[in-house]
This record gives sequence, structure tokens and C-alpha cells, in this order.
Amino acid sequence: MGIFGGKAQVHDALVRIAAESVMNNLQGKYPQLSFGHRPSISKAEINAVLQEIDAYLGQMLFVSDASIKPDGGILEVKDDCGNWRVIPVSEAKYQGKDIENIRKGILVGKNSNQDLMVAGNAIERAHKNIAEIANYMLAESHFPYVLFLEGSNFLTQSITLDRPDGRSVTLDYASGTLNRLDRLTAANYGMPLNTNLCRNKFIPHYDKMIMLQAASIYTQGSGERWNEREMSSVMLDIAETSLKVLGSDLFCQLAVR
Repeated sequence: MGIFGGKAQVHDALVRIAAESVMNNLQGKYPQLSFGHRPSISKAEINAVLQEIDAYLGQMLFVSDASIKPDGGILEVKDDCGNWRVIPVSEAKYQGKDIENIRKGILVGKNSNQDLMVAGNAIERAHKNIAEIANYMLAESHFPYVLFLEGSNFLTQSITLDRPDGRSVTLDYASGTLNRLDRLTAANYGMPLNTNLCRNKFIPHYDKMIMLQAASIYTQGSGERWNEREMSSVMLDIAETSLKVLGSDLFCQLAVR
């Protein structure tokens, strides 16, 4: 319940507000372009895009109304051919209440005698949405998926906190029972966090070229909270990188600007 509690819900709502702010910013900055914001993409639509690439793909669909709903929704731009192209997709994940519990003097665990709770695995569900958007954008040269992480399970540095009784507790960012970042860096091939990875990397390897679709993973690594302004700034950077990658397909509209 802690994973889906009040702070997680606030974190989810904040990324939706940030996405709406970015949408308004883009509309004002690029009036020649048409932008859209939708909450979900259906599995049937993803399969249809895969089928256009190769008939062997996108064949399996067991639940006809299955869909994915990223927390911040999907922002899109209409290209010169009238097709909607994804520019950012945003998701927020909150996991780990240790900082809050320590500051409040709350002990956790089966016998309520521990300072720290062993981290859970719910964050791994983030991989599903990342994989589905990657399928949807398999023919694109950009992957504007941004993931905002918050909570004690996503520290990138150790922090020491004081309990109300005066005792100090250190949260070790390298502790396997606390940190869950290694379970997410599979989505960005172990590349740096807090970095715009929107442009796909094309890596030559012997006689072939490998295209990498990497999620841009951002974390408040010292336990701070995200705010709407910070999220909007990151998402706008991702969106404008997407517009640059799509430049030739938006050329006629941008040229008028």
C-alpha cells in the first residue's frame, strides 16, 4: 500500500500537470505545428504499427481492449503527412518511504523494530510500458520516454538522517536491500542517469548496425522531491530533441516560422 499511497499518487499527478504545461509551452513556441496529448495507446494500435514494419510482428493480442497508460500521457506532433508522432512519453515512479519513516520515528518490518524496509519489486512494472512504447516507435530514430524516480529506493548517494530520538540512521545508496536503480538501468543500457537519451544510438558491431532505444531516467538521487517546474524542464528538452530528430518530416511547417 505504501507504494501506491499518498506520495506516489501526488508524484503521478505532478507528472500529468507537467505534461500539460509542456503541451501549452510547445503550442505557444511553435504555432505552426499541431500538438496532441492523449492518456493511452492501445495494444491493438501498437500491433498495427508493428505489422506495418513486418507482417510477422504484432500478431498476438489476447485482450482486445488492452492498453498502456503512462502517468503523464503521450504528447504528439502532427507531421506533414498528417501522422501523429510521439515527442515525449512520461512516467513517474515513487518507491521507498524510508526517509519519511525515519524523520517521523516510525519503525518498520514484521516486528516493527527496523529502521529500513527491504525494497520491493513493483518498480519492475515500469519495464512493460517502456517495452511497449519501444515497440510502437520501432521505426523511429528517437525514443522520448522519460521516467521520473523518487523515493529512498532510488538514491545515488548515501544520506544520514536523524530520528526524533536523536539517533542517526544512514541510508547506503549501494545497499542491495535498498537500491532498485540497477533494476531500471536495463532500460537505458547502463548509460548515465539524469541525461537526455532521446536520440537513438546507432552502434556498428562487426557487419551490422545496432539501434538502441534508451529510456531517459531521471532521479532525485539525494532524496529530494520533484517539482512541476523541474519535470517540465526535462520534458520540454526531450520534446524539442524529438522535434529536431523529426525535422525533415516537419520541415514545411517549421520553415514558415
